Amino acid sequence: MTNATASATGFDAGRLAAIDAFLKARYLDTGLLPHAQLLIARDGEIVHFSHQGAAREGGAAIDDRSLFRIASMTKPITSIAFMMLVEAGKVAVDTPVHHVLPEFKQLGVYNGGGAGVPFATKPTAEPMRMLDLLRHTSGLTYSFQNRSNVDAAYREGRIESWHGNLDLDGFVAALGKLPLEFSPGEGWNYSVATDVLGAVIERVSGQTLDAFFAERIFAPLGMDDTFFQVPADKIDRLTDCYTLGEDRQRQLYDRGEASAWSRSPRLLSGGGGLVSSALDYHRFCRMCENGGTLDGVRIVGRKTLDLMTMNHLPGGKDLASLSRSLFSETQNAGTGFGLGFAVTQDVAKTMIPGSQGEYYWGGMFSTAFFIDPVERLHMVFMTQFSPSSLYPIRRELKTMIYAALN
Repeated sequence: MTNATASATGFDAGRLAAIDAFLKARYLDTGLLPHAQLLIARDGEIVHFSHQGAAREGGAAIDDRSLFRIASMTKPITSIAFMMLVEAGKVAVDTPVHHVLPEFKQLGVYNGGGAGVPFATKPTAEPMRMLDLLRHTSGLTYSFQNRSNVDAAYREGRIESWHGNLDLDGFVAALGKLPLEFSPGEGWNYSVATDVLGAVIERVSGQTLDAFFAERIFAPLGMDDTFFQVPADKIDRLTDCYTLGEDRQRQLYDRGEASAWSRSPRLLSGGGGLVSSALDYHRFCRMCENGGTLDGVRIVGRKTLDLMTMNHLPGGKDLASLSRSLFSETQNAGTGFGLGFAVTQDVAKTMIPGSQGEYYWGGMFSTAFFIDPVERLHMVFMTQFSPSSLYPIRRELKTMIYAALN
């Protein structure tokens, strides 16, 4: 990017270049991350798109064709899909979940037991509603939270395994036999709620989740490189993925050429199963920025996006006051939660630059995006390393991007 081009889009070219230098020195040269891809756009136009590091061990560098496991960045896509069905009058945000998933009709709240002792439950104060799935106030949890006898039961049953014995119907049935951690609406906990929302989409639409995504979202938006299973003719583009080993060093988790994502999952995870590219997710962000439309194709209505990006936490609270989660893909202070996105309520409380009303999320492999409707900009960051909570890279990137604004 030239200085003139940067100035025309409201950025300082030198400060944008400094972000790449920072990534290289702090994360790539030190071996903390295997690679880093950063896309910044303003008014729908890409103003910065950089690629650093090898796509695979000993291989060529990542480029604009590289594919990444986006994990929980799948959640906003699933939430958009659900809201498409709301717009069609087939379900509502306040519909009780058991009206669509009768397996949930007898769900109760944990009241003792576990670890070999039968669970005792008490009735929920209010029924779980679709709203609770969208904003993570359902009382469901994740097995990796490691904080209760309920998440221990998730682990014991391996109910979240994508290549296990359960499809989405079996997954819902298994959850229906376990207690909730709290009554819906009484707390916030990062959970399998968006996977349950995927089951709702299947039941209401009559399509499998992958078919609905492909036909109703990916094809219309031209997101040709986003899928649950990487096609054989694109597997050479899938990057290697890493995790933190017991020795606190980076180790290979999923090799691109022999990836688990090359096989069709039995459980289609609307909460974390997609592979995508930075350019594809850029198109998804552009659609959101444009109020639900892109290149003449409307996915959802403008007022629907407005509703999704408002804070829906009870009492207008932020996550710092409502969260019972040991882990999520966001900082809590000053952050609310909408219908599928975290939403910045109070910039001062977040302690990093930003705008009130910006919305965002990330994934367990340290990918991230944010959309700022005030500054008319968005970011997509791709890498492949878990856990995403280990390094403050998202906060650092966000700070430096805003610092580059003229």
